[in-house]
Formats: sequence, C-alpha cells, structure tokens
Amino acid sequence: MEGSEGAIKGAIDEIYALSPVIGEVTLNVRGRPKAPELAPFPTFIDYKLACGLKACGINSLYRHQNKAIQEIWAGNDVIIATPTASGKSLIYNIPIINKWLKNGGNSRALYLFPLKALQQDQLRALERLISAIPSDNRPEIALLDGDTPQAERNRLKSHPPHILITNPDMLHYSILPYRNQWADFLRGLDFVVIDEVHTYRGIVGTNMAWVFRRLERICKNYSRDIQYILTSATIGNPMELGELLVMRSQMKVITKGGAGAGMRHFLFIRPYGSAISTCLKLMEILIRRDLRTIVYTQSRRLTELLGIWMAQSSGDLKRYVEIYRAGLLPEERRAVEKKMMKGELLGVISTSALELGIDIGGLDCSILMGFAGSIMASRQRWGRAGRRKRPSLHIFIAGDDALDNFILKNPRHLLRSPPEPAVLNPKNLIVLKKHLKCAAFEHEISSNEAIVTQMGISSVIKDMVKKGDLLEASDALTYFCPRGYPHRDVDLRGAGEKYKIIYKATMQYIGEIDEMMAFKECHPGAVYLHAGKRYFVKELDIAKKKVIVEDFYDNYFTRPVSSKETSIIEHIETKLAFDNIMVAFGRLMVKEEVTGFEKRQMSGQKLIGKETLDLPPIMFETEGLWFIIPSHIKKEVEKRNLHFMGGIHAIEHAMIGIMPLLVLTDRRDIGGISHVFHPQLNKSAIFIYDGIQGGAGFAFTSFKRFTQHLEKTFDVISQCSCDTGCPACVHSPKCGSGNRPIDKECALFILREIVKKKISVRSVRLRKKKGGKGNMHKDNKDNSVNFEGNADKNAGSEPPYKKAPDISGIKKRHYRLKELKGMIDNFDEVRYGVFDLETQCSAQDVGGWHKAHKMRMSCGVIYDSSKDDFFTYMEGDADGLIEHLLSLDFIVGFNIKGFDYKVLSAYTDMETLRSIITIDLLEEIKERLGYRLSLDHLASHTLGAKKAGNGLLAIKWWREKQLDKLISYCKEDVRITRDLFLYILKNDFLIFKNRNKGLVKVYFM
Repeated sequence: MEGSEGAIKGAIDEIYALSPVIGEVTLNVRGRPKAPELAPFPTFIDYKLACGLKACGINSLYRHQNKAIQEIWAGNDVIIATPTASGKSLIYNIPIINKWLKNGGNSRALYLFPLKALQQDQLRALERLISAIPSDNRPEIALLDGDTPQAERNRLKSHPPHILITNPDMLHYSILPYRNQWADFLRGLDFVVIDEVHTYRGIVGTNMAWVFRRLERICKNYSRDIQYILTSATIGNPMELGELLVMRSQMKVITKGGAGAGMRHFLFIRPYGSAISTCLKLMEILIRRDLRTIVYTQSRRLTELLGIWMAQSSGDLKRYVEIYRAGLLPEERRAVEKKMMKGELLGVISTSALELGIDIGGLDCSILMGFAGSIMASRQRWGRAGRRKRPSLHIFIAGDDALDNFILKNPRHLLRSPPEPAVLNPKNLIVLKKHLKCAAFEHEISSNEAIVTQMGISSVIKDMVKKGDLLEASDALTYFCPRGYPHRDVDLRGAGEKYKIIYKATMQYIGEIDEMMAFKECHPGAVYLHAGKRYFVKELDIAKKKVIVEDFYDNYFTRPVSSKETSIIEHIETKLAFDNIMVAFGRLMVKEEVTGFEKRQMSGQKLIGKETLDLPPIMFETEGLWFIIPSHIKKEVEKRNLHFMGGIHAIEHAMIGIMPLLVLTDRRDIGGISHVFHPQLNKSAIFIYDGIQGGAGFAFTSFKRFTQHLEKTFDVISQCSCDTGCPACVHSPKCGSGNRPIDKECALFILREIVKKKISVRSVRLRKKKGGKGNMHKDNKDNSVNFEGNADKNAGSEPPYKKAPDISGIKKRHYRLKELKGMIDNFDEVRYGVFDLETQCSAQDVGGWHKAHKMRMSCGVIYDSSKDDFFTYMEGDADGLIEHLLSLDFIVGFNIKGFDYKVLSAYTDMETLRSIITIDLLEEIKERLGYRLSLDHLASHTLGAKKAGNGLLAIKWWREKQLDKLISYCKEDVRITRDLFLYILKNDFLIFKNRNKGLVKVYFM
C-alpha cells in the first residue's frame, strides 16, 4: 500500500518535470481517504449464513448494505445506486440465500448481468460464499449463456437451479419464448436481480424495459409476484430509471454508500501537443513504475490507434499492454481479462467495455482520454482504480472537443456535480411493436392486461392487427402472434441490423458492426481497424449483410462524407422560450446518405484525397426538437454581412457537443441539421434529434430543458479563446460536410439576441476580414448542412408547417389490395376476374410440383365481374381463356401465382402471365402469417362453406370423363375465392382457427 502511494507521488513529480513535453497540469487535487461506515448483520440473518460470511472474512456490513438488505427483507423493490466498490453483490446475495435457508429451499432467483465477464465474476463470488456455509444442503447455482451446451440447457429446464445466472439476451432468446419448458423455474421465482442498470439507457434500455415487462406478465400468468433488486452506478434519477425499466412504482432507493476509500490523486492536463502523444508518454511513466494503468478512450478507432502507437513507441513495454473493446471476439476479450487478473499486464487501453464492475485485479491508475460523455461514466471509469482502499491516481487529458474544453475550465464540475439522469423510451413504436409480437407469442395478449392498459397502447395493437403483425381473436379482446419465434427479429442492442466482418484471405468471421456504422466505417475503400490491425474494405455486401476486408499496409486512414434530409412527420408539443422562440418536439423522418470519403495521413491528418460513393440512403424515423430562428434576427445577420448558414450550423454543433451535460448519452447518439429555409416550416430552423431509430428520449429531455441547453451552448462558445471556431466550441469531428460553412461570430450574435446575454470578459475578440465583411465564407447553395449522428396530443391548433413530403423508398405494405379496394369503391366500370383451374395429371405423375407446366389443364373457370357470370374453358380453348384473363383489369386467385400460372405456362409464355395484375390470396396470407392456410379452412371459418372435393378427386373425374362434376367443383372453388375476396373488401379480414384452436382474424387492409 505504501509502496504504491510512493510510486504515485513519484509519477506525479515526473509528470510535472516533463510538463513541457506532456502538457500543463491545470488542477492537482487530492481526495482524502474515507473511513468505512459499518453496521452489524441484521438479526434475521440465518446463523449458517452468518457463519459463511465470517468464514469469507466478512464480519460486518457497510451501513448502506444493512439498510438495503432490511428493505429487501421487508418485501420492497429496491434500486441501489452507490459508487464503485461499495459491495452491491452482498446486498442481494444475503437476503436471497437467507430466504432459501429459511424457506426450506423453495425459493428461486434470477440474476441478470449485461456482460459474460460479470456473470463469471458473480458466479465465482457466489460459489465462494455458498461453499462457506456450514451445511450439507446448499442452494444450487447455475450459469446459462450462449456457450452452455444443449444437454446442460435441457437439464436446467427439467431440474432448475435455485439461482440462475444469465443475461437479458438469454432471457429474451432462450427463456421467455420457451416459457413452458422453464415453467418449474418460473413458478418458483421470487427475486429478479438486474445488475448495472445504468447501462440500460437509450435504445438498449428501451429494449430491456420490454424484456422485463414480458418477464413480469409471464410470472403473473404463473401467479408469481416477483421482487426486483436493481443495482447501478450513481445516476441522477435512479428511481425514475428503475420504475421505467420494470414498470413498478414506489421503489426504495439507496444512494449513499458507506464503503471506505484510499488516498486519491486527480490531475487535469491540457496537452501542449496532441492528446494522444501525452497519453502515450503518461502510460510509459506509469508502467515503468509498475503502476497498473487503464486508459479509456472515446471510440473504438482511437483504442486501436493507441494500441498501434503504443506498440511502436514503447519498445519492451509493449508486451505489457493490450487493447479491449466491443467488437473483438469473445475469446479475445476473455484472454485480456485473464491476463489482467493474473497480473501479466500493466496497461490496458479500452473503450467503455471495461467501465463496468468486472474484477480485473487491483488497478493503480485510470486515465480518461477526454470527457467520458457523462459525470456518471467518468466516475465509474475512475473508480476502476483504487479499489479495496488502495491509493490511486486519476488523470483527465483534454482533447479538441467542446466538452473537454468545458471540463478543463470547470474541473470541479466533474468532481462535485451530481450525475446526469439516464433516459429511455418504452414508447418507442419500432421497439414496442417488435416486443409486442414476442409477448403475444409467449402468451396471448388480453386487451385489459397491465401491459396494455398501463402503457396505453390499445391503438398500437389495433394498428398491428390491421397490418398483420398481430392476429385478433373473433371476440376482438385477445391477440396472438401470427409467426413462430419473432424474437430473432429483435436486436436488443439497437433498432437496426448487424453486419458480419469477414477476412477475405481465410473467409473467417472476425467481428461485427451495426448497419449505420457499416455504411460509415466499412464502405468500399474504407480503412477498418480491428484488434490492432488495419484492414482495407474490399466489399460491402448489403444484401447479405457482410463486409469483406483484406490486409492493408498504407499509411492513411479514411473519414466518411455524408448528407442528410429531415422532415417532420408528427408535431407533438410546442412551447415558447426566451419570450419569442418557438420550440417544438415531435416525430421526424431522417434520410442519411454516405456520399464519399476522405483519405488522410496517419501523422498530421493531412488530406491526401477524396473519393465518391454510390450507396443507398439509410432512412429511419426518430424523435427530435426544432426551433425557429426569428426572421428579424436573420435580417440583422444579413445587414452585418455575417454568414447566417455558418452561424446556425455552428449553434447546432455546439448544442450536440454539450448534450451529455444534460442527459446520460454520447454525442454520437445525437443528430441534427440546420436549415436556412425549411419547406415545412417556411422559416429558418435548427433540428436536434435522437440518432436512434424510433427515438430514445434524449431530444425530449433537451426539449424540456431547452432554456438551460441554449444558455449553456452560448457559454461554451463565448468562453472559447479561438478566433473563428475550433473543436472546443463549434467544430464537430463527425460533421458530414467537413465543418463547412462555420461562422462563430454569427453564432454568438444569434445566441446573444435569443438569450439576451452579454459576452463575458473571457469572450473572444473576433477578427474581421479585409473589407469589413466579418467572418465570411463562400455561400453553400444547399439550404441545409449535414452533420454528425449515428445514426399525444397536438399542443395547439394546426401545426405550423405543411404536410410532410413523401420520401421515396418507403415500401407501401399490401400495396395492391389497398389500391384495388379504392378502385372498386370508386369505379363502377372496373372489370375483375376470379380464376381457378384443374389439371389432368398430379404432381406425382410428372415428377414433382416444380414441373407443374407438365400437368396440363383439364378445365379452367373465370368469374367475370362485368358480366356477373362464370365462364368455363377446356384445354382445347386455352388460348381463349388466356385472352379473357388479359382483357380484365386484374385477376384474383388462390395460389394462382404459385400453381395456376405455372400450369398455363405450357400454353403461353410466362412473361405474358406475369404482366397481369394479380391478387393471390394465398400469397397475401403467407406474407401476413408466415405460413399457409388452405382455401377450405378459410371458407369454413369465414363463410361457413365447405369445398366439394380436392385436386386428386378432380383428376379422377377428368379421367373418368365425369366433366359435369369436374366443372362444378372448379366453379365452386372460384365462387369461394370470389366470396372470400369480397369479404375482405367489406370487412378487411378473414377468419381462421390458430394453433390454440381459437378463432382469429387476419387483416389485409
């Protein structure tokens, strides 16, 4: 302990001595050691458990542990949001084991952890505790993850453990869909532990909230009233987050930790050169003193680059340093964790992947390469060093970023301010609908159950029924899933799809990337970084969701160039800010296109080339806010010869840059666009939106706190010492137009006019260009500037914008049926036909169904709506039948594309038949349900009618020359098909019996 304190002080002295190389230390403070606040074991703890705790060296509890255990034992739902290393595991392990001991082994618990490494950690800790209990009868523990063999999974279902350790993904994919197989476990479930719930925010949290809602309704079905225990890092809204996640009210919240802490040193450094070179030098200083160090970066790319440069510059030290990030294969991450645990590594460079409470041994130092995106994340990362009362050193290295600049000027904001709130959005329609299908598959949804009434989603369910995503029972009160296992269509980590990255030389799978980032980082010609190696992207296969890469040895990297369009879909709420600024919130449609990329040298980032790309646009619906710039401010800007587009573009960048000061998010999850003239608003406007499909709640938080957001934006820009704009105020590293145009002076003028503030003494003196025209840029002909981003009621009377323009590329669902219904409703002269035919041979006779063209037509019947009559054709008049079909406006049939037209192709070319506008009812049904239904089944349950025969019987009649029976049977099939079609036009649905023997509706319109 003393040795590491001496090593830390020696390192700090060396940092000061090398400050001309490393940078200026702007703040050096010490956090005093903190004595623990202890409390005894609660009196209700079983004697055997108390003995087991003492055998593990635990003779007392922290005060907050005692309080939380008391609340859990009293039956309350609890969320514990205390600092790192505060003993959260004991808080849930003690009451859960205690209840098992007192209930004679009849209690069960489900432990959910977000990472495999956390599962393994908790399994080892729990096994140590349970094995120390002096008893022959101990609770059984089991681990369920993606690596669990099928035989073991079957054993867990038939003989469930008392404590099952798993993750939300396994709950979603492997437990809830097979809830009948897990019935024994779920029937006895008392506790659900959800660890690290602060990570369940944004789109991830939105998905998880629905997984937990589905678990709750299944347990209710088994008459189990489960108790939730949630643990979290310190966040600004633990109760709100807990209640949103598990839909429980009045949770008990524990936020004050009682654990002790060692001496902590904090350094804030402004690099003289690049932040990267400063970090590399600091790592060398610390590692040479045997101080185990973790470096946190803000991106996967920077993690990889630091690993490469560390290996190049540190000589013999490189073998003691590894990188760790999401996107590496599981075995690669496990190898790094084991090396850290064994003490084989002195340094690790990581993204947020090692932010959570994985036990990787005792760390001495934690370095933040820039602001972590939130106070919560910064403290969580710093908290990885100095556990178990060890002395520790925590360093903040400022980068070229607005938030870094703000933290450097206000370091105590990071040390003392309360953490931000975590936000999620369970009403994200895209996510909600996917999980409703899963819920309906697991157990039919009732219109009066809690998940429907408390969420207020009856209208959403009705809409899903109309689109065929859910099936409605004939009583219109119960809903079913039309397809089997819809869970595979849900990505819990996002709302988009994943692309696999394949190494061309071996065709080996080396990682994955989400669709939005694939277009930006894995387009053809991109340089992709993975596990310390650089790859050249040879191909982006959009159809197969694959990226093909090969080795790359050149000395440059790539940066995407993109463009965006944003339109308003729905206006939800409006308010006035600063007396005269209209601010609105609503649903938006964003269309983003990666149009090219830049090549830049690795050292100095000099631009060495540009290339164009022809990729399809990515379109997604989201939530956002927008505010209108008053016309008088725009006119005043033009009078002063300032660049208006550059000004609002700069404001937009700065607002996104400081968003993490308002809400727990990453600036990469926020998008936006600036408009000199927005066609729906007829005015100039700035849009800020969630860069996540369906929205995650970030923009709504900004809308609620808009005044604070804009004032903070003004402060950041006005306090920056640059002349014309820089990454510390108005430049964005993710700007799709390369930060052009940008006018800092204009941005300050606009903001000053809005917020009515004077620029402070620290304000920049902006230089005028020759001619007195201010900070002018060449005009951009486009009215909009594109920038970064990953991408219930009307508040007033009529929304102040025009109808949203149609954005091409959005598929109209069930296109033909809708349009044809409109034709029949509006045009008496429309001629449609209903067609069916019978054959001379069976599929077996000709060698299979794929040879339908050899089966030959025996007879065909057309119902002609213009004549309201049936017309029969035998094989000898096949030409007349085909001519009749071609004369009609459209044709209706049942399996007509898959069978009848193939038979007819023996008498004409298939292209002629494909030219006919055709409604195939079987095709429409399969599209909605994912499986087929017979004509007889639909006729029986919808019309109360029965078919008179079948295809084989029709062949028999043909061969026996019983043509009257044959023609009558074919005509009856046409009549049934016609009546089903007319029933759809009148009622929008057909009725059938599902696998549960219930009558349900399948909607078509």
